[in-house]
Amino acid sequence: MFENLDPDILDKIQLYGIEIGIALIKVILIFIIGRIAILYIMKAIKKGFQKWEIEQSLNSFLSSLFRFILYIVLILIIAQTLDVKIAALLGVLGAAGLAIGLALQGSLSNFAGGILILTFKPFKVDSIIKAQDFLGVVEKIDILHTHVRTFDNQLVIMPNGALANSNITNLTAKDTRRVDMAVGVAYGSDIQKVRKVLLETLAKDERINADPAPVVLFSNFGDSSLDLSVRCWTATNNLWPVYWDNMEAINNAFNDHNIEIPFPQRDLHMQTK
Repeated sequence: MFENLDPDILDKIQLYGIEIGIALIKVILIFIIGRIAILYIMKAIKKGFQKWEIEQSLNSFLSSLFRFILYIVLILIIAQTLDVKIAALLGVLGAAGLAIGLALQGSLSNFAGGILILTFKPFKVDSIIKAQDFLGVVEKIDILHTHVRTFDNQLVIMPNGALANSNITNLTAKDTRRVDMAVGVAYGSDIQKVRKVLLETLAKDERINADPAPVVLFSNFGDSSLDLSVRCWTATNNLWPVYWDNMEAINNAFNDHNIEIPFPQRDLHMQTK
């Protein structure tokens, strides 16, 4: 097949073949060494994430992002080896990145919000939060959205961009919470007696903390009642059970001690001519 070719052409073909072979061997070696290096770098990154206790969702995303960047660097090194013009390639990648960024502005805002939430952890999965006029339990935090289940079993999916830039109340951030109960007794009631009955009722509940001690404060002269604020502290997960159980216990204690619970009433004065 090659018998009638000019010897110079054959030499050039052989030379090009050798050059292509050497380049191919270089590419394969660089790719193998690069993959091994990426594996070791990714192991070091994951150990760092575990040490810093980064949220699992953010851990997974950042691991994928760093792996993608490292492979891009590896591809650029291989392109440099093949004498591809890196500047032109980077220009194409930059233009593509700008176009994608402009098309995904809203998503990028949510992405940045997700990074902030997962990094600074204003709340986490199973936290009870109040945000965006919703109150519920956080079921899932991903890189773009936070999933909150309300107490009437609705699923609210909140964009992380808006969530990261709004006020958030985390109701389960602390181990203990204060229970506030409003109690009214009839005018003419003995406040000292009422306070004693209330404190004795609260003392029977072992879920209520001794320190800070429960307090009963006379707070207001109501339209039909003397209003008292009852305050005590308990574990966060006991907040509502303590409230409901002790409101019922207070009602029973008032009945046992003949303490009158008032109801709205008006005095009418009739004038006759």
